[in-house]
Amino acid sequence: MFKNPKVLSAILLITILFVSNCRALETIKINDLIENAAAMDNREVTVQGEAIGEALERGEYAWINISDMTNAIGVWVKRSDIRPIEFYGDYKNRGDTVQITGVFHKACTEHGGDVDIHCSRIEIVETGHYTAEQLSIHKLIFAALAILAFIFVLAVYYRLKKKSV
Repeated sequence: MFKNPKVLSAILLITILFVSNCRALETIKINDLIENAAAMDNREVTVQGEAIGEALERGEYAWINISDMTNAIGVWVKRSDIRPIEFYGDYKNRGDTVQITGVFHKACTEHGGDVDIHCSRIEIVETGHYTAEQLSIHKLIFAALAILAFIFVLAVYYRLKKKSV
């Protein structure tokens, strides 16, 4: 196929260099990022977590908060990049899981010294959904018993008060 070893070597070298630069994004836990803030300051990082709360729009940009269950962090992102986010986590919704790549700041001078990430890439990993609240039967039974106990104590109180008058 290739009779010239120099051409084959060059193709092999280019392939090795290309493959070595194409690595999967390594996500870091938000808590680890915050605990090692000095070492991670101004470095590009990738975090993954649930979009929570709501987007706070500021002109062409917006703040979103993400939580990975170890901690939460604010992300400064272009408004146009957050349009695909359908669900933000709250009491009634499980938020979209997003993967954020951007520059971490332990004390961002642009945003008043806050810890944040300036997003350069956002990807929705999993779409969130509405979560129907389920009332526990144990909680219902406990509430009913507590109401009955309150009525009993109230009845005893009024009976004792009537006798003392």
